[in-house]
Amino acid sequence: MKILTFSSLFPNNIAPTHGVFVRERMAHAAAHNHWMVTVLAPVPYYPPIPFGWRRQYRSVKKFETVDGLEVHHPSFFMIPKIGMFLQGFLLFVSMWNIVRRLRDTVGFDCIDAHYAYPEGVAGVLLGFVFKKPVVITARGSDINVFQHLPLIRWWLRFALRRAATVIVVSQALQGVVAELGVPLDRIKVIPNGVDAKKFSPLAKVEARKKLGVPPHQKVLLSVGNLTVNKGMDLLIRAVRAVLELPGFSDIKLLIVGSGPQEEGLKQLISELSLEDQVSLVGKVDHADLSVWYSAADVSCLFSEREGWPNVILESLACETPVLATRAGGIPEIVQSSQFGLLVDRNHESIVEGIQSVLSTAWDPQVIRQYAESHSWDHVSDRLRDVFESIVRRPSHA
Repeated sequence: MKILTFSSLFPNNIAPTHGVFVRERMAHAAAHNHWMVTVLAPVPYYPPIPFGWRRQYRSVKKFETVDGLEVHHPSFFMIPKIGMFLQGFLLFVSMWNIVRRLRDTVGFDCIDAHYAYPEGVAGVLLGFVFKKPVVITARGSDINVFQHLPLIRWWLRFALRRAATVIVVSQALQGVVAELGVPLDRIKVIPNGVDAKKFSPLAKVEARKKLGVPPHQKVLLSVGNLTVNKGMDLLIRAVRAVLELPGFSDIKLLIVGSGPQEEGLKQLISELSLEDQVSLVGKVDHADLSVWYSAADVSCLFSEREGWPNVILESLACETPVLATRAGGIPEIVQSSQFGLLVDRNHESIVEGIQSVLSTAWDPQVIRQYAESHSWDHVSDRLRDVFESIVRRPSHA
């Protein structure tokens, strides 16, 4: 089978961790199912002027090979902010010519669009023009945020209702997509998986030695973009409170990631006099994260909204329990108190959660075995059933 995967959120030479979960899913599916997957990962056009942070898009390679996948990075026209309502249509217009060329050269049986907006809209329009079935994968923010914007909600309903199948990464998201008018029999829940070979545990002493972390400290880890949604500020404030409690005076918090809240978090750390206890690590290569998970006593995620956060399964694969909020698909991952604890997204609950998770004796083998049951091979089997089913439908012959 030949598949055209379509996603603007995909790793490239200047942003190797950008949308890594899309790359992981399709690289494993291609290898496991013997598919030929061509990736169309467009980047916004930026004029040849020497200022503006978006000028970095001009440095993205037009073509590269990533994990055995042929990846094209054409430019597409977009109007920041005010043009959001038109972004799906503009993406369609910008991609029409290269999709035609890919059809005539490598060929494809269906379009695999990741994110309902704008890729889902553009994908459905391209599918109509080239008479190919379209699968849309909704991942969280594309539905949870955009459904509340009236003009974009119209586009969402337009695309989701016309897709041959809508894949969602959690049961929580399935309900939201159904409310947008998609019949339940066309919605498939296929969560993300984890590569248990890539994310395998190191001895905690060895991992901490590599990172320069003292072996005696209690170490909290949080991996994610530094945005308001991820709740890093809540975690930092909770650490300040826990440090004042008896028996918790030697805690280290490591925050891995970058984003718009970075300067604000630095200021908060300074205000709370936590320079010695909290480290903003910055970006870490995806392949190196297992060292950080292995060094930690617990991995924290206090998001307000989520789809199916891969960081939780990655942490569990490294035998590290999780402390998280009940956002989106998180309760579907942390189904048992053997794997971690779920808390409310407020200061008191998070403080109590940190105390509890650091005081619990966890069984690393149970945690690891659970993560191994969520392999990408299992995901690939389910994807094969979906894609083979839509390609065989007579309406797309």
